Amino acid sequence: MGYDVSQPLNADSRYDCIVDVKGRLLKIQIKTAHPHPSTKDAIQIKCVSVTTSKQQNKSNGYTSKEIDYFATFWDNELYLIPIKECSTSKTLHLTKHEIRSNWSYLEDYKAKEVLNTL
Repeated sequence: MGYDVSQPLNADSRYDCIVDVKGRLLKIQIKTAHPHPSTKDAIQIKCVSVTTSKQQNKSNGYTSKEIDYFATFWDNELYLIPIKECSTSKTLHLTKHEIRSNWSYLEDYKAKEVLNTL
């Protein structure tokens, strides 16, 4: 897409990369998208990090001070979801439904369009 991308030097950073968009540095956390467990018409990303030890699994959320966007790939397309729209997970529907105006639709988060609005 032509943007400069930087990665942190240590593995303990809360973000996976920084993207320079017109001089604005965006902290991005990359997450894997999975088919939604209860519908075939949506995908879901988990908006937490999980640390596993012998005693327990610890789940940590992210804040807007730590990252700006979650990024995910689906069907060979990059999507960016603002941190302010996420809790512990985010569902993105593949097909628009007129009666479901409050749903989040995958096509509204295409990275090309999101970055063009900045």
